[in-house]
Amino acid sequence: MTKNFLIVVDSIDVNDSSGSKANVALIKNLATIGYGVTVMHFTQKNIQLKDIECILVNEKKYTLLYFLSRTQRVIQRYFNINLATYLESIFGFSFTFFNDVNNIKKALKKLDTSKFGLILTLSKGASFRPHYAVNKLPVLHEKWMGYIHDPFPMSCYPPPYNWKDPGYKLKERFFSKLSKNAKYSAFPSLLLKQWMVSYFPSFNKTSTIIPHQNFEEELINFEKPTYFDNTKFNILHAGNLMKQRNPEGLIKGYKLFLENNLEAKKNSKLLLLGNASYHENLINSYAIDLPQLYIKLTNIPFNEVYWLQKQVSVNIILEANSEISPFLPGKFPHCVYANKPILHLGPKHSETKRLLGEHYEYCTEVDNVEVISTMIEKLYNEWLLSSKTMCLNRPDLENYLGKTYLKEQLEKVFEND
Repeated sequence: MTKNFLIVVDSIDVNDSSGSKANVALIKNLATIGYGVTVMHFTQKNIQLKDIECILVNEKKYTLLYFLSRTQRVIQRYFNINLATYLESIFGFSFTFFNDVNNIKKALKKLDTSKFGLILTLSKGASFRPHYAVNKLPVLHEKWMGYIHDPFPMSCYPPPYNWKDPGYKLKERFFSKLSKNAKYSAFPSLLLKQWMVSYFPSFNKTSTIIPHQNFEEELINFEKPTYFDNTKFNILHAGNLMKQRNPEGLIKGYKLFLENNLEAKKNSKLLLLGNASYHENLINSYAIDLPQLYIKLTNIPFNEVYWLQKQVSVNIILEANSEISPFLPGKFPHCVYANKPILHLGPKHSETKRLLGEHYEYCTEVDNVEVISTMIEKLYNEWLLSSKTMCLNRPDLENYLGKTYLKEQLEKVFEND
């Protein structure tokens, strides 16, 4: 197998989602370890990655599907009629989705794919447009690796996320075909692989684990945020607080910590950064009487978060209150390489917990207020004694999330080909 890769990806804009950050990290590391990498992307921005050929797939705006998608939006905007539920229950996906897929397919057909030994599809959120496009091109299946970053469709999510979205049966049928057509599949998480195999058994024969990667970001012309005070004990949660990720237990635990450690009111801060529309009123209600809580409930530029993760005392990974969390958070590699203690709030059966290990002491459930308070207090006392040397110190995880392990996993795929 020639070790030139064509990567077909939704987006390479690191500021639009954690999924795109993970995509770019994987792309950069593949190039760094010596593979030839060409990227075909649908970002709708002319983004270039250093020393990597990037091909932008433009959205075609003079097609029937484009016209239908815009007509649907106009009807919804002016008549408040949501046709998506009805239409997706018939077709499985939106007109916009199908138009985007057609654009990607046409771009692939124009490209000489014979020079690539592997075609890797990456996506973000609940899109999987690159996967759908390649699935429709059987000539590419023998060299196709489908990277599955999250469960799909929503009907396959674990509680409390799972719900049956319109057309879920058609979406499940698509993923069943994908699991059989892609010669290789890859997952960022062992638990995610096991979870998806329970729905689509064919993945068990084709899958390998390629965890989300870390990469070094060049902070050029970066202005340090004025709200950050490096003399304080800073605890950071950066990232999207979706409906299922409730921060109330964390905030209550932090408040209880302050009540038990009055001096910490002057020299500590809890920072919540990122979109949190579902929890915004709750967070704002706590912030009124909690000046130690700094909130910026909007999308934060990646370089700002990247810098902060390395400067704070503790990074937080907060997951849903559930029985299982098979996801590997996109920010997990950055938190590991930041080399600061991680406070993990999530279920015991979690990929993050699995990687941190059974004996890692700063893990508890998201609503366990008293234990959260106790853990913050322990971290605070450690900070008082050794704020300059306080670290995670997990070279095993740095290796697992880095270039050496990535190359080992891919070489195993090639050896078994």
